Amino acid sequence: MSWKPEVDEIERRRARALEMGGTEAVARHHERGRLTVRERIVRLVDRDSFRERGQIAGRSEAPDGSDFEPTGVVLGTARVEGRPVVVCGDDFTIRGGAYTQASLKKGLYAEELAIKRRIPLVRMLEAGGASIDGSSTGTRGRSGYDWTAPPMMNVLSMQSLQAVPVVCVALGPCAGFPAGRLVTSHLSIMTKDSSQVLTGGPAVVAHAMKENLTKEELGSAKIHGRNGMVDNVADDEEDALRQVQQFLSYLPSHVGEAPPFFDVGDRASRAEEALLEIVPRERRRAFKMRKLIELVFDGRSFFEIGKLWGRSQITGLARLDGHPVGVLANDCHHDGGSMTADGAAKIRRFVELCDLFHLPIVSFVDEPGFAIGLAAEKAGTIRAGMNAMFAVLQSSVPWFACVVRRSYGVAQGIHLGPGATVVAWPSAMSGALPVESGVALAFRREIEAAPDPDARRAELEEEMARAQSVLPRTEEFGVHDLIDPRETRPRLCEWIREVQHEVAAHVAAGPPRYSIRP
Repeated sequence: MSWKPEVDEIERRRARALEMGGTEAVARHHERGRLTVRERIVRLVDRDSFRERGQIAGRSEAPDGSDFEPTGVVLGTARVEGRPVVVCGDDFTIRGGAYTQASLKKGLYAEELAIKRRIPLVRMLEAGGASIDGSSTGTRGRSGYDWTAPPMMNVLSMQSLQAVPVVCVALGPCAGFPAGRLVTSHLSIMTKDSSQVLTGGPAVVAHAMKENLTKEELGSAKIHGRNGMVDNVADDEEDALRQVQQFLSYLPSHVGEAPPFFDVGDRASRAEEALLEIVPRERRRAFKMRKLIELVFDGRSFFEIGKLWGRSQITGLARLDGHPVGVLANDCHHDGGSMTADGAAKIRRFVELCDLFHLPIVSFVDEPGFAIGLAAEKAGTIRAGMNAMFAVLQSSVPWFACVVRRSYGVAQGIHLGPGATVVAWPSAMSGALPVESGVALAFRREIEAAPDPDARRAELEEEMARAQSVLPRTEEFGVHDLIDPRETRPRLCEWIREVQHEVAAHVAAGPPRYSIRP
């Protein structure tokens, strides 16, 4: 007897899974300006590379399976720019993506598969959390949902973060458990206008907190892009998926291999004339640090992480002579470039990412010190700062620090990893305090007693500025070299080639393990 009837049933269920929630549900989804999960997968991965797992997992009450409904999670393996990945996405057209036992198990398997295969995991999230009307088998019903999977999922989430790159993207409403999943990643992204990330949705908040707020008011990108809960905000879904592809291109497939080399064809010897004038002679004038970064690294290779929060600090990934590196810099347009609590938290997380995936770190220093004042004290700035300091000191990847202007106080140490190669530009200045603050503190009475306090203040500031010049420090070998700004890229390209044996040793040493931090 043939098994064709059973095979036909498999095909019928597969076809039903491909229909998702039905044409009406898909149409409503498109009207909201959002792609379906399968459309997203097609745009993310290489052509015809997706191989689905568990396509006919779902629920059925009828004995003949005529009412079969697939799970709201699509899972499989694919390739992104030729490299294998695990892809797991929520299907909002099926019960709003609400998780059932079967879909939770598929999410669990996604992490198991990524860890076992040692390949990156990409999650596309759009769900309201768990279903409350019963498990996928229908055995629990409203009397009690069998919530057994999350503890193991939390363990696997932790293990995957220690083993492979994990990228999570919010592409619609994400409430409760999906929101937790979003931030359990090495890079979290949400779309600017079509996603909301919520610990509890409007109905839950209204009932528990008596606050009547919309999803946008509770968890829009305007909120979470600036509070650091998500790393990046994308313009739309296409931009979000491009960011996923770009981020993965800098990282190894797992912690047991070195970052991938990719030659973009930029000359290592390139010396940009514009670097000679990018830092103004006037100490109080701001300059464009991102422009400096663009001029130094391989063309169009800088991928910024966390641009909208901790804005006094710039973090991102780039390439030097084809080799991926982490980039850390101050942005003097925000809080004067000082080390705020948010900025320190951003640096800590970024340094841990680089240390985990063997990315050497390049730091451009224009650090005036820790932020001060009432707001800074309320934010617990010094604790956050020392937390970042410990992350830096416990890192073991190669560091290169270039002091382009200010390097003051305790906070300057956050830019200098253990054994860092340190060079400086002629515009560099260093000391315990910035010139203006130091003069105001040390010479207050003398300035007040002077016939012309403003003139005396200016004289003292100029005198201290000369004392804080980098030249005396260079004479004492306080930095490894004083360089022409135009030499920065060639020097960095020489350095990245020199440290490749250190990168190989870092890979061989295995994942980092840290002690408790402040």
